[in-house]
Amino acid sequence: MPDTDVETPPGPDIVSLGFESDGILRLSWARGVVIDAPNAQLAVDRVNEICQGRRAPLLIDMATTASVSRAARTVFAQPCDASAIALLGSSPVDRVLANFFLGVISSPVPTKFFTSNADAVRWLTSQGNDGG
Repeated sequence: MPDTDVETPPGPDIVSLGFESDGILRLSWARGVVIDAPNAQLAVDRVNEICQGRRAPLLIDMATTASVSRAARTVFAQPCDASAIALLGSSPVDRVLANFFLGVISSPVPTKFFTSNADAVRWLTSQGNDGG
C-alpha cells in the first residue's frame, strides 16, 4: 500500500477506487456499466497509479455490471499492479459474467469469483502481497 492514501479521479463508469483499511484495493463499477476497452484501460491505469509500482490485492465489485466486452477482457489479461483479483458479484448473472470472463482470458495473477465480500477479502488476504 502506498505511504499516503492516494485518491485518484476514477472516471465516469468507476464509482470508487481506493485502498481500504485492510490494505485491499477496491474498485466499484457504476450500475449497469458496459465495460469496454477504454473503461478497462482506465481501470488498469488507475490501479497502477494508486499502487505506484507496488503490488496489491484488488477486489472488483462487479455486482451491477451489465457486460464486459471482448476487447475489455483482452485489456484485463495484461499484467498490472494487482497481486491477486477477487471479482465480487451478487447474482447468478454476475456469476455467469465472471465465469465467462475467467474462462476466456488467462489472468496474469490469481483471480476468483465470490458472492461474499468476507470470503473475497479472506481469499485475497491468503494470497499474500508480493509488493514491498
